[in-house]
Amino acid sequence: MNLKFGVSEKKEKALLERMKELGIKEEDLIEKFVLSSGKGGQKRNKTSTCVYLKHIPTGIEVKCEKTRSQSLNRFFARRILVEKIEEKLLGKKSSSYRKILKKIKQKKKREKRAREKYREEVIPHG
Repeated sequence: MNLKFGVSEKKEKALLERMKELGIKEEDLIEKFVLSSGKGGQKRNKTSTCVYLKHIPTGIEVKCEKTRSQSLNRFFARRILVEKIEEKLLGKKSSSYRKILKKIKQKKKREKRAREKYREEVIPHG
């Protein structure tokens, strides 16, 4: 099945490979197109650019209206769905969980540096 999402062939191939690894088949997806909301005026209000995806086996639902392009939203919706399914299956081993942990560690490190800097300013060395 050859899907065209309006992205580079490399990105499309990577997405389809991740879907295959996780056992996500196109036949297991319910795809609907809905009117988008928000900024964009008449064009956005007339066309169904928002993509709704539901993975039947897991029951996970995704709605994507990132761009005005329906084909790009189809790509992004599938990418979000893959991440959610990966998170559900792998839990703490998923890539999104690791990214969150990395951000938490960075934030703690910044807070620690800020506290140390504040102590140095308050207590002058003498």
